[in-house]
Amino acid sequence: MTATRSTSTARHRQPVQYAALAFGVVFLLVGIAGFIPGITTAYDTMQFAGHESEAMLLGLFQVSILHNIVHLLFGVAGVLLARTAPLARLYLLVGGVIYLALWIYGLVTDHESSANFVPLNTADNWLHLVLGVAMVGLSFLYRGTIPAGRDTTAGD
Repeated sequence: MTATRSTSTARHRQPVQYAALAFGVVFLLVGIAGFIPGITTAYDTMQFAGHESEAMLLGLFQVSILHNIVHLLFGVAGVLLARTAPLARLYLLVGGVIYLALWIYGLVTDHESSANFVPLNTADNWLHLVLGVAMVGLSFLYRGTIPAGRDTTAGD
């Protein structure tokens, strides 16, 4: 019975892990979609980096090769770090803070300047705000802690 209990516990995932996994998968899909002509309009104008790239994911979000690679890396990190609750929580928190910093960077950077190397446009900026707030918020998902004094070894 102990082996069964530890096996089922090992397979149990916390909500924060599902959230990190979902973000990871979405980032992977977005990173891949950024390299698909049609899903990305003006694909032939895509640059490695910089504001000169006129490629637009879904015709809305300005992308470059570097931007797509960043999405892919965030995706891989999300999938890998979703394996444990503490790592999933860290991924969401740190990733959310990074996206909030990108939001601020996008707001203060002239979209036509060389400092806009990612590149970012207004749609990207507001999406980064939503992602940042969502990721930081989800990093605080219910942890499933057991109240003090409760015996978890006894059967119910």
